[in-house]
Amino acid sequence: MTTITNALNREIEISADSHANMKPYAGAHDLTAHLLNKETKRSRKLYESLEEAIANSGLKDGMTVSFHHSFRGGDKIINMAMDLIASMGFKNLTLASSSLSAIHAPIVGHIKNGVVSKIYTSGLRGDLAEEISRGLLEEPVHIHSHGGRVHLVQSGELNIDVAFVGVSSSDEFGNANAIKGRSRCGSLGYAKIDAQYAKHTIVLTEEIVPFPNAPASIAQDLVDAVVKVEEVGDPSKIGGDATRMTTNPRELLIARKAADVIEHSGYFFDGFNLQTGSGGASLAVTRFLEDKMVKKDIKANFGLGGITATMVDLHEKGLIKTLLDVQSFDSVAADSLARNPNHLEISANQYANPSSKGAVVDRLDVVILSALEIDTDFNVNVITGSDGVIRGASGGHSDTAASANMTIIVAPLIRGRIPTVVNSVLNVITPGSQIDVLVTDHGVAVNPAREDIKARLVEAGVQVGTIEELQQRAEMLTGKAKPIEYLDNVVGYVRYRDGSVIDVIKQVKE
Repeated sequence: MTTITNALNREIEISADSHANMKPYAGAHDLTAHLLNKETKRSRKLYESLEEAIANSGLKDGMTVSFHHSFRGGDKIINMAMDLIASMGFKNLTLASSSLSAIHAPIVGHIKNGVVSKIYTSGLRGDLAEEISRGLLEEPVHIHSHGGRVHLVQSGELNIDVAFVGVSSSDEFGNANAIKGRSRCGSLGYAKIDAQYAKHTIVLTEEIVPFPNAPASIAQDLVDAVVKVEEVGDPSKIGGDATRMTTNPRELLIARKAADVIEHSGYFFDGFNLQTGSGGASLAVTRFLEDKMVKKDIKANFGLGGITATMVDLHEKGLIKTLLDVQSFDSVAADSLARNPNHLEISANQYANPSSKGAVVDRLDVVILSALEIDTDFNVNVITGSDGVIRGASGGHSDTAASANMTIIVAPLIRGRIPTVVNSVLNVITPGSQIDVLVTDHGVAVNPAREDIKARLVEAGVQVGTIEELQQRAEMLTGKAKPIEYLDNVVGYVRYRDGSVIDVIKQVKE
């Protein structure tokens, strides 16, 4: 037994085998000894500049920095922070953004100058994708799904050292959201994970509001620093080709066919659960489902995923009871999140993590997804174009396909002179065992493993063919494509939602 006098001049007896934390009281602010008084403690998170916040974050060479992609093509945070990080002299960093867009082309320079040496992301587009496809990175880029990203973080493979979270409003204590202020992006479902697991979280906000800022998408106890910046993103650029509502007659034809498939599939009933993926045809399915829901007095229990204006419209008409929003795809969805009590923000862990205790994708009845390619084994490619170059995103594709009771792929039979239905996809994002129905402008095919769905469709008068017939028709229209020649160099690892490597992306021979 050891007797020690504490800061209050009281004698404390501590046994030799006591817990390591059994130490004498040293003062009210011993844990935060650098704080001089209560006032400095209250304002310690608010920094004058992003450079100061980074300098105090503990960031070192070789660490991992993360970002969210809620602003999509309108993001201002990644380039701002990475340019500053480069100017501060940091090297050999891992960039872990939930997705990257064409706007992030300046990252190419940061790879060339040694600031970034490794990337984890759901998707790549534009010049950055082109350069990485040509072998710019020494280590191949890791392409993961949205749910798979959370799995990699929780498994310890992806350790986030400093997370940068861009929001439209925050108080000085770090309570932040993106449904107030000028640049509203709505749900911060991906940023929630970064803030939760990062060793250090920096919130960049356009507006400092009085404490407490509510609701707090990112809560104060997850935030280490707050910095006011001029602009975090351009919300008008959140929607793009991937989230547009189509007026294309061919896409509308596909959407109408898909709605017919849903109606007669056996999964169209009162209380069914729905997700529409990105892409014109898949988003347009809701247009045609609305009439069928009204006619049959059917209401969906929830709509999930990236929420759009169309989903909001159905919700406000009472046709979808609840919206579960991991990412708001337009300003209408962002504003709905602020005003509709049954429009709920969820994290990527709640959304799609396969190792989560409760992922909402596991409750899906129907999901409608798009494809760059689908082959005769129903394998789907949404990451590389017909030239083998990275130009897409894994997103929630494999997460939802693996979980929904019925997964529908909507795609044109050909794009330009390029077939969508092929003998073998260039890269697999989602295995064919998880795809149930393909709907094209030239017909419908059902996976042979789902004879139950096929029987219901045939009974209802829906014309169903085989995927081999669709592939042959596509080849007849376009001719046989010349095989792509690849180098031995691997430029990307495609990670399935459980972290396993489902495919590799090789460098194309030019």
